[in-house]
Amino acid sequence: MAKDSPQRTAARRGLSRGTALSRAAEFGHEAMVKLLIETGQVELESRDDFGYTPFAHAAKGGHVAVVKLLLETGQVDLESRDDIGCTPFAHAASGGHEAVVKLLLETGQVNLESRNNFDSTPLSYAAGGGHEAVVKLLLDTGAVDLESKDEQGYTPFTHAAGDGHEAVVKLLLQTGQVDVNASSYYGFTPLTEAAEHGHETVVKLLLETGQVNVNKKSSSGTALSLAAESGHKAIVKLILETGKVDFDEHRD
Repeated sequence: MAKDSPQRTAARRGLSRGTALSRAAEFGHEAMVKLLIETGQVELESRDDFGYTPFAHAAKGGHVAVVKLLLETGQVDLESRDDIGCTPFAHAASGGHEAVVKLLLETGQVNLESRNNFDSTPLSYAAGGGHEAVVKLLLDTGAVDLESKDEQGYTPFTHAAGDGHEAVVKLLLQTGQVDVNASSYYGFTPLTEAAEHGHETVVKLLLETGQVNVNKKSSSGTALSLAAESGHKAIVKLILETGKVDFDEHRD
């Protein structure tokens, strides 16, 4: 017997309890969704235990054909929010589902700056997930805030740098509109995040801008001290080679 997916296992245990339409949408069953819609008796805006509508499930799963079917009804709420405040568009961006993101953008009815309960935007999720194509789509709209901060004070650029997404970091740098020294509420910057987590290529990209303050200190230390503590020798060397390290800043 084929092993169940985590989603189906959860559904069988009663953790979701979605409707037939909701489950068909979640698993991308286009023909089943069409059949159910054609009965004229399904509730398109039904919600499961997590606050997901069938449309949100389809968008989250990247099921573009199902998303199209539901959009064609003209009866789905594109701005519905689940229990953590995410919209279908935010879910699509977070999952890197380029085709769904493009389709929703074409409707002209999605809020590009919608924030969930953690103050994260679709751009923040796409950047943090390393979804270059989705980030590019969002940037091309010219309507996203590159310096938006989530509840921890992280910008999309900081998320991309901290998670080592080189292509997204390059893309955001090319806009010329990102603050390379943006600080979180605990003082973490793109450089401290990249240095601590060992993302050498990203650290190099940041240093090559010539605009990074290598001595900026977070609540846990500077980029140099964090890289040294984590054993990232190549990054320590890169930072030292800038000739800009103020060792007084590294004393407690």
